[in-house]
Amino acid sequence: MSRDEKRAGASLAAIFALRMLGLFLILPVFAEHAKHIPGGDSMALVGLAMGAYGLTQAMFQIPYGMASDRWGRKRVIVVGLLMFALGSAVAALAGDIYMVIAGRVLQGAGAISAAVTALAADLTREQHRTKVMAMIGSSIGLVFALSLIGAPALYAVIGMGGLFWLTAVLALGAIFLITRVVPTPPPPQPGPVVPFREVLWDPQLMRLNFGIFALHLVQMAMFVVVPGLLVKAGLPLGGHWKVYLGTMLLSLLPMVPAIILAERHGRMKGVFVGAVVLLVVAETGSYLGMASFNTLVAMMTVFFFAFNVLEASLPSLISRVAPARAKGAALGVYNTSQAIGLFIGGAAGGWIAQHQGPAGVFGLGALVATAWVMVALSMKLPPPRRG
Repeated sequence: MSRDEKRAGASLAAIFALRMLGLFLILPVFAEHAKHIPGGDSMALVGLAMGAYGLTQAMFQIPYGMASDRWGRKRVIVVGLLMFALGSAVAALAGDIYMVIAGRVLQGAGAISAAVTALAADLTREQHRTKVMAMIGSSIGLVFALSLIGAPALYAVIGMGGLFWLTAVLALGAIFLITRVVPTPPPPQPGPVVPFREVLWDPQLMRLNFGIFALHLVQMAMFVVVPGLLVKAGLPLGGHWKVYLGTMLLSLLPMVPAIILAERHGRMKGVFVGAVVLLVVAETGSYLGMASFNTLVAMMTVFFFAFNVLEASLPSLISRVAPARAKGAALGVYNTSQAIGLFIGGAAGGWIAQHQGPAGVFGLGALVATAWVMVALSMKLPPPRRG
């Protein structure tokens, strides 16, 4: 990769990572924290607060992506980051579960994922794009790991309000990166506008969009119940970082070889489908063994490995399949699918946890992941570009 491509990849990965903290930091601690605020005794409302972020993400990803195709990526990204910071402030000042939900709704309205990934595609040659997308995807996995490890300790020191204020400050830091560090993209490609229906109904894009929907539904639903299960197993909330650190480090070890096997040796589909199968294993194993601390930890390790591989692969595949003049729109649909998964995972996970307990949540995850295996098996991936 050229120096500008490396700079683009690193800076955009940092922007994505800073923003994703707004989602991930609350996952390990919010379900337990909510028990001590008005309205937080309802698991359905707790799940809604965790998933509300995804509702407005789903509403705004496509408009943001299309706006970035027309008016420029950087301008749209700055607007979205300002909205995200505002939502973080509202959540930080919240005195009950309903204001937290309102803050999460505003956070989600800063739906810049499509614009950021489209900008990454603009700034890289196709033969190197998977590497840059993997940098962005890996940054999500890294932030996920750091959040799981650091959130319990940060929560003990600065509280939930402090976590939300931290995400607001980091969003403002991301604005500095996009305006001062990220290279200037080339002008939009000339030519006729690609009809949106061609992006929305493309069979291969639809398969990938279902995949990101399923991945984040399973992730969000899982973390409605995992903190409580760890507490029930005798591990206080402040000690959860030990489990998250160990399982994440173990899961990262095989990730790089898996990505190299997929890209350099033309085994993308096999690695991709294998990672989805591991999601089924993780959810089924958690369903069968959630009463065992050791089994739960083992299944979390399997989940994190699959999550990291899939999070690194999916945006790269979208950028390769999408029409050149409609990458923003295609990534808007992709990120909308992700956001819908976040919302449904949080809302449905909370409702099922309240009525069926953790077993029902893991059962839902296993069914969704199994459906994804069927979809992934029928994918037809584009051949990789060499050079």
